[in-house]
Parts: sequence; structure tokens; C-alpha cells
Amino acid sequence: MRRRDFIKAITSSAAWPLAARAQQPTMPTVGFLSFESEPTVVAGVRQGLSESGYVEGRNVAIEYRGAEGRTDRLPALAADLIQQQVIVIVASGTYAVAAAKAATATIPIVFNTGADPVAAGFVASLNRPGGNLTGVTVLLAEIVGKHFELLREMVPTASTIAFLHNPTNRTLAEPIMREAQAAAHRLGFKLQILQASTQHEIEDAFAKLDSLRPDGLVIGPDLLFTDRSKELAALTVQHAVPAIYHYRGFAAAGGLMSYGVNLADAYRQQGVYVARILKGEKPADLPVQRATKVELVVNLRTAKALGIIVPLPLSGRADEVIE
Repeated sequence: MRRRDFIKAITSSAAWPLAARAQQPTMPTVGFLSFESEPTVVAGVRQGLSESGYVEGRNVAIEYRGAEGRTDRLPALAADLIQQQVIVIVASGTYAVAAAKAATATIPIVFNTGADPVAAGFVASLNRPGGNLTGVTVLLAEIVGKHFELLREMVPTASTIAFLHNPTNRTLAEPIMREAQAAAHRLGFKLQILQASTQHEIEDAFAKLDSLRPDGLVIGPDLLFTDRSKELAALTVQHAVPAIYHYRGFAAAGGLMSYGVNLADAYRQQGVYVARILKGEKPADLPVQRATKVELVVNLRTAKALGIIVPLPLSGRADEVIE
């Protein structure tokens, strides 16, 4: 073989793998946008993806951006995900959904929110979302009344209940407060309102408990509180007040009780929808799902520390009892 032909052959064989690699499809990237500092949503979404044939690192990549409880960071984080050329954005929480929606009208967004997605302007209707958003809604305001009922069952002699809520939550503050007032009136409780929209205000609210001396505390559902579940659990024990919250992590961290939607299952439903979009379906055609699977968790250790004997019917109904 002549020298010129030999060099041509070597050059062609070296170029072939590069051309082949260039033709291989790139792995789709799913972006996660969350108000929370910890990616609690990711595990559930991974499960839903896995059930549909998508495994992180094998045929799908994941980019997570958490705002660490600061809503002002969400727009920049959403813009960063778009710059990463994600195929789908998973938005966790109402603030994150709003930020993602403001950032793009073309990239599909799969949300979970406790707000009414139609009233919030996320979708045109639940059955036919239209646009680039769809997802899962969770029960929040609807279960506040149940929290008061469970505290009545746990502490039958209670007459005064404190209610902690975030008045600055644009989509949930009004319906949550309405449900709390209706439940307190129905059950004959005197209602003491505590408000908090910042870390400092949470500390101030608990400082007031010592002078108010309520028989129990209902913590209204809000992402500000969910992101601080461990801290809230510790504060309720420190101030010796029987309390209930909607997030399982509250009871697991030492709070007396939690009752609310099984978030892991809600996130799994999100993952299934993400997979369907990756396979070619459009969010406009995917009806908004309703997560209705709820769980009651009772912490017997905390009950004992508070001097409470948990009624057998209550512990018997619990999905999980922490001993």
C-alpha cells in the first residue's frame, strides 16, 4: 500500500467512531425545581420513572435545583434549568410551579401543588390542561378540619387550640384559614391564631405559646413549615404542646401526629407523567391527577413524653405508629 493510501485509511478509521458517537441520541435530562432545600421529591419521581422504564444514569439524567426555602431564588434556578436544556421540568410546590411557568411556555412542566391549579392560572382545566403544564394536586386545605378532629380525639379535654399559618401564601392562606375557623367552631374550640411567614416569626409564634397555653396546636399546611418539619417537631416538644401537621416527616422527627397525603405516592404519580411525556405525550392532553392516598402517623414516644395516653381506636387506625 502506498504511503498516501495508508494515511487515508488510518484517518478514516479514526474518524468513524467520532461520527458514530455524534449520531447517538443524547440522554434526556429531567430538571427538578423545588422550594425545599432537600430533594425529598426526587425519590418518588425516580420510582415513577423506573416503573415506566426510565432509570437515572442509564437512559435519563436528573438535574436538581432547590431554593432552600427562599422564593426569590426560584426564577434564577428555573432559568438555569432551561439553560441546561432539560426536556421536562418537575416543579414541586406552588411557588416553584409559578416560577417554572413564568420561565418557559414550551418546555413541559409536571407539577405537584396544594393549590387549585385552575384558580392559580397554571392550567385551563383539570381534564384538558392546555399549554405546557400538567401534574398532580394534593389535599391541603381540605384536611385542615380533620387535623382539629384528630386533636380532639387525642386530647378529649382540649378546649383551646392554637393554629399556626402563613398569611402571605397567596393561593392557600384564605381557604386554609376558612377551614380552620369552621372546624374550630364545629368542634367547640376557642381558636388562637399564630402567624408566621419567616424563620424569625416562627420562633416568635412559639414564644407566644408559653403565655397562651393552648391545649393543642394545628400547624397549617405551607411549604415554609414543611421545609422546617424537624425544627417544628422539636419546638412542639420543647414547648410541651400536642401538635399535628400534614407531613409525615413532622411525626417522624418527634411531632405528636401527622395526617396528610402520602407525598411519596404523589411524587410517584409525577414520575409516571414525566415518563409519558418523555415517550411523546403532550402535557396539554394529560389530565391533572388528584393524590388522595392519605396516611396517619402517631408518635407514641412523644405522646408518653407529653403525658398523653393515645386512645386505642386512634392508634389502631394509624398507618404508622412510632414507638
